[in-house]
Amino acid sequence: MRTLAFDGRMGASGDMILGALLDTGATRDALEPVEDALDVEYDVESVVKNGISATGVTVLLTDDGDESEDGHVHAHDDDHDHGHEHDHHHGDEHDHDHDGGHHAHQDHHIHEHDHTHQHDHSHQHAEGAGQVRTYREVIDVLESMALDSRIERDAKAVFRTLGEAEASVHDTDLDSTHFHEVGTDDAIADIVGASLLFADLDADRIVTTPLATGGGEVGMSHGTFPIPAPAVVEIAAGADWSLTGGPVEAELLTPTGAAILAHFADGVETLPTLNVDGSGYGAGGYDFPEHPNVLRVLAGKSSGSLVRDDVTVLETNLDDASPEVLGGLQETLADAGARDVSILPATMKKARPGHVVKVIVKPEDAERVAWKLAEETGTLGVREAGASHRWIARREFETATLDIEGKEYEVTVKLASDESGSVYDVSAEFEDASAVANETGIAVREVMQRAEAAIHENL
Repeated sequence: MRTLAFDGRMGASGDMILGALLDTGATRDALEPVEDALDVEYDVESVVKNGISATGVTVLLTDDGDESEDGHVHAHDDDHDHGHEHDHHHGDEHDHDHDGGHHAHQDHHIHEHDHTHQHDHSHQHAEGAGQVRTYREVIDVLESMALDSRIERDAKAVFRTLGEAEASVHDTDLDSTHFHEVGTDDAIADIVGASLLFADLDADRIVTTPLATGGGEVGMSHGTFPIPAPAVVEIAAGADWSLTGGPVEAELLTPTGAAILAHFADGVETLPTLNVDGSGYGAGGYDFPEHPNVLRVLAGKSSGSLVRDDVTVLETNLDDASPEVLGGLQETLADAGARDVSILPATMKKARPGHVVKVIVKPEDAERVAWKLAEETGTLGVREAGASHRWIARREFETATLDIEGKEYEVTVKLASDESGSVYDVSAEFEDASAVANETGIAVREVMQRAEAAIHENL
């Protein structure tokens, strides 16, 4: 299974994603539908970040007037009011280094396609330039671009993620939400461009390690907010991947970058096992003294192994815990962050009956869960058993709809798959099946079998 794996340790922005995908081998020609539909041009160049050769992408306006034939207004004013959206000072800043004023650009890492582009650098940067649009107006622009249905569907999904995040932050409804920075031609070019390049690379699976947000504060029209910005937090809440702070005091993850990866990428804790056959680096705008400001992508075939998950195992021996306390440990420790709890009968000192409690936790949750275990049981000590990781299945949930005597019932079904996404186990949730069985009089086992069969038919 061909996989693209993003290394999120320096965050992500729209143009960093574009640069990384081009550097990995996506063709420059794939971006032509955007340039044909909008008054923009992708300026692609090779840059160096702390010794790392990367691809930088800048979106330029090509229209000299204030309004294009399609009715898009293009503001040529650096003091454009960004409204709700904060200034992007990372990859979307387009603060690329130019060596000696040389502005003839060749596609880095894709020279074999022979796309050498000469650009008129009197063109205005598209970032922040253009009319403020509502979510509905952005969708109208996408529908007017005559894109392939798959590309249009992906781009709409990304903008919906952005729109729902903005609506949640500002307590508005989706259709009336106004995009400012992320509704301009630059953001449309980033999002549609990323959709085109992902399609061009045609990976079976896309993943990202936890995305760094940076640190410090960011200025917005409504005031100064700590990083990550509110919209990024909202997007991350619905994404499969996780956030991590640092490693520098700057904004590393922009709403546009977060929304693109929320739609396209699954989250992984570490880079998956890959037979690497390609890689790429997308350049961001900042220059940091100790951290190359690049977004790395690895491309290759992934194995069918399980997913490695870093864990810590906590243990304690109990010889005087009541059945009531033991019975409640599963729930109380889970609430504290435990991933799994096992209670095993054991023979203790002086042949006394007792129990061994084993708890699987994430390393960052170990101290909190250990304290909760001591508080609940009165144990005088909790030890780490030494495990550093476990191998787990990817888990997804689908709903099976069963027609029983003309009435529909829903049963949740858990799907277990390996790292490549291949499903190897389908299991109906007992509680749902039991509820259906109680209402219909059908045996629980039969309800579970019907639900699992319904899911198997769609795999």
